[in-house]
Amino acid sequence: MNNKVYDCAIIGGGLAGLTLAIQLADAGHSVILFEKEKYPFHKVCGEYISMESYDFLEHIGIPLSTLNLPMINEVKISAPNGSVLTRKLDLGGFGISRYTLDSMLAALAVKKGALLFEETKVADVNFENDLFSIKTAKLSYFAKVVIGSYGKRSLLDNKLERESIKNIKNYIGVKYHVKLYFPDNRIELHNFKDGYCGISKVDEDKYCMCYITNSQNLRDNDNDIKKMEQNVLMKNEYLKKYFSEAVFLYEKPLTISQITFQKKGAIENHVLMVGDAAGNIAPLCGNGMSMAMRASYESFQLIKEYLGNKISRDVLEKSYEKQWDNLFSRRIKAGKYIQYLFGGVVLTNISIGLLKKIPSLADKLIKLTHGSKF
Repeated sequence: MNNKVYDCAIIGGGLAGLTLAIQLADAGHSVILFEKEKYPFHKVCGEYISMESYDFLEHIGIPLSTLNLPMINEVKISAPNGSVLTRKLDLGGFGISRYTLDSMLAALAVKKGALLFEETKVADVNFENDLFSIKTAKLSYFAKVVIGSYGKRSLLDNKLERESIKNIKNYIGVKYHVKLYFPDNRIELHNFKDGYCGISKVDEDKYCMCYITNSQNLRDNDNDIKKMEQNVLMKNEYLKKYFSEAVFLYEKPLTISQITFQKKGAIENHVLMVGDAAGNIAPLCGNGMSMAMRASYESFQLIKEYLGNKISRDVLEKSYEKQWDNLFSRRIKAGKYIQYLFGGVVLTNISIGLLKKIPSLADKLIKLTHGSKF
């Protein structure tokens, strides 16, 4: 048992957890972070990041401006029937792989003084006498504040008895990195039966192709991803073209199953949740990655006040819940609404046709999926 009491323990080293660790360590706080994988590693994730978080990443020490990243200012959306909507993105975004960005953030967190445990799973978290104990397979640790930043699902959700693990709708995510003839400044979203696929450029002259669909599509195709892509995705003429022309850089795709977008809480047993651990961030919310980093920024401000004895734990938790709701609830609802419009063949065909006729409505929906700079 490690008897040291850390200011903050972070469970999960994705964008929210790593950026929070950097901010806390830079402010002089003792931080311990647990990540079940070993950096660098790939994640099933679309890799378009809206410009709202660009300045934030530069501010904490990631030199984005030196990386020659693709700047994305246009979106193209297709319906299963081939109807296409193309619009400019006012705020826009940039492309960078999670393999690159997460490993840079992890190195920076360690450089700032955070203690990083890779290949370490947290088995349980308990709160007693205003202190957390965090149990791993080897040791237990203590912290004043605990952050859950472990993504959409974890065994900890069971331990915390979260409502979101009940009645899970089973979605799967599949991701490739490819070489492809494709506009550098565009993100494309192509709909097919019960799913959609996003394509955009990232670093190192690669392109991210990532799609989400329900597991029934996979079961209907003998649990064969290639067969499903041939029989379902490629009925969209654009996806047929891209899947036929792309040079695939992985021997196999990255996959994730049992994805849920059920309602979650921003606080569970006094643990502050950030990113996907906090709130049902559907891909069509626009950018879960920027939302995760924004949550780390907002939680840092409050944690700093709590550790400085300026606010109580009760105020910390209530303030964080309120901020989460104010910042993200409307955006999450918009993402769910847009996800409802896209993915079903008939409804998607109708929706794209309508948005083409009323471009101002399309622009309004796109605006709802992007936040403000922070």
